[in-house]
Amino acid sequence: MILETKNLTKTFLSRKKNKQLAAISSLTIGPISCQSLVFIGPSGGGKSTLLRLLAGLLIPDEGTIRLDGTPLPADDASLQHYRRTIGIVFQSWNLFPHLSALENIVLPLHEVHGLSREEATERSLALLKRFDLAQHANKKPFELSGGQVQRVALIRAVAIQPKMLMLDEPTSALDPLMTAEVLELIVELKHESRDLILATHHIQFAKKIADVVCFVADGVIIEHGSVNELFDCPKSPLVKDYMDKILAY
Repeated sequence: MILETKNLTKTFLSRKKNKQLAAISSLTIGPISCQSLVFIGPSGGGKSTLLRLLAGLLIPDEGTIRLDGTPLPADDASLQHYRRTIGIVFQSWNLFPHLSALENIVLPLHEVHGLSREEATERSLALLKRFDLAQHANKKPFELSGGQVQRVALIRAVAIQPKMLMLDEPTSALDPLMTAEVLELIVELKHESRDLILATHHIQFAKKIADVVCFVADGVIIEHGSVNELFDCPKSPLVKDYMDKILAY
């Protein structure tokens, strides 16, 4: 993938305090060419906002985004088509609580992507089996562990056969064992040559999965580079201070 943004701006205002919240301010990237791009940085710095802009879930106030040389569409019909080519996993997982794991995967395939129910079910069952969740196919989300729920969310994103996966804090609120289960699945997806963009606080995982790392804080990319460049030899004092504190423990 080749990602480029220019003068990208998105501002949210608190109704009570008239204050910027997780805003992106005149952010310019690239062009960056890589298979896996990882955003790291402090909470509230704009990682999730940037990810949602790239996924077409938020519309920028100003600026442009280009993926593989093509600008993100502006009209509703083209934007909906673009969103259908992106597999997205949110922090909160967003599974339907009243549906089984299987139905959570089948539903978008059938209703949004036009597969017959038989085709959608066959594809979903094959993926659940592949990722060792077949025995949990008929369980509701509340009957699954956090790691299993997050793996179902990943399978749902993969099932649509997207050209790119975007993951927002994919291990948020998981214990170490569940985190390991989810991270193993993401590594496996990368080995399938899938393009990945993700935001994470999990520094060791970022070092393992990333081709390029971007440090996002205060709505701008402070620094970006390879894993070795950013983690071992950061140029920005802010990034260096962050790394010193995080890697100390």
